[in-house]
Amino acid sequence: MFPSKFDWRLPIKINILMLQIVGLWPKGAKRYTPDVFKFYATTPSLLIVSSHNFFQTVNIFFVYKDLEALTATIFITCTELLIATKMYFFIQNVGLLKELMESLDGDLFQPRDEKQVELVKPVLKFWKMLYVGYWIMVGATVVFWSIFPFLNNSVKDKELPFMAWYPYNTKITPLYELTYFYQVFTIWYLTLAAINMDTLIAALMMYVGNQCDILCDNIRNLKSPKNKYDVGDSLRIVIRCVKHHREIIQFANKSNRFFHMIILGQFFTSTAVITLTMFQLSLVDPLSNESFSHLFYVSAITSQIFLYCWFGNEVQTKVRHIEPYLFKQKNIFVKKLIIQDNCD
Repeated sequence: MFPSKFDWRLPIKINILMLQIVGLWPKGAKRYTPDVFKFYATTPSLLIVSSHNFFQTVNIFFVYKDLEALTATIFITCTELLIATKMYFFIQNVGLLKELMESLDGDLFQPRDEKQVELVKPVLKFWKMLYVGYWIMVGATVVFWSIFPFLNNSVKDKELPFMAWYPYNTKITPLYELTYFYQVFTIWYLTLAAINMDTLIAALMMYVGNQCDILCDNIRNLKSPKNKYDVGDSLRIVIRCVKHHREIIQFANKSNRFFHMIILGQFFTSTAVITLTMFQLSLVDPLSNESFSHLFYVSAITSQIFLYCWFGNEVQTKVRHIEPYLFKQKNIFVKKLIIQDNCD
């Protein structure tokens, strides 16, 4: 086995740090325990996020007769409600997620040599590139939203970045400034949570694909020169490959249990949101600030769906590669048995 233990968490270290900042990654324990961290994790979700979503949802009943205002409110509200729902499922299943992270440290999931480390590095680097690119895409959209009242000079009329109903007059100082800060803070909190939940789910799919690559390489080792006539060594590799394959299936099934509801909600909501945003685009000047805002948003949503589709497809492709390797190497193992029998 490879002399130094490979740390699968290292490539997603920044991802885990960001989840800790938003209170979605409890330290140490598998689940949330009654302590300060749990209070820190639940307070933003219950007070800040829930109240923000509530005020925007209530506003729908005040603007439902205005189609343009209604769609402008709904497509943002749907996205934020989805993020809140994803946070709920994430917190509910964080214990399962911690189990998945611990299983990566198991002996079967470790690379056997430097060659296998180099085999998985390109995918890990690609995930990091997507993480940065996704941050830039979504971050640019949220920055645009945060400063939009300044871009179209609506800040003079005390307009907020997002349409919402509040039980007080937001047109007066300092209530306007406080509400503005509250909206910007909340949208950035939700953005931080959404980006890192999405990329962590993509990382789980990436790990499944990496393990498939390692498994295929282990199967290829059946025909390596040092194992040319050693049936016992080949048999040990076969047994290890079978155990490894079972562990990969378990890891994939647990990962699916963790994120299947999140992905279902993501695709359903993203489809509706893209439709509403495209409708909004048809109502504004193509070269206006509103148009650029909507284009940024559509790009961000599309890149979000791309994460799931790309890594999900990679898993399917690599899983399909395992079976041909098994049948190909089966003949080699049988030949070794025949040679060993003749030698005896």
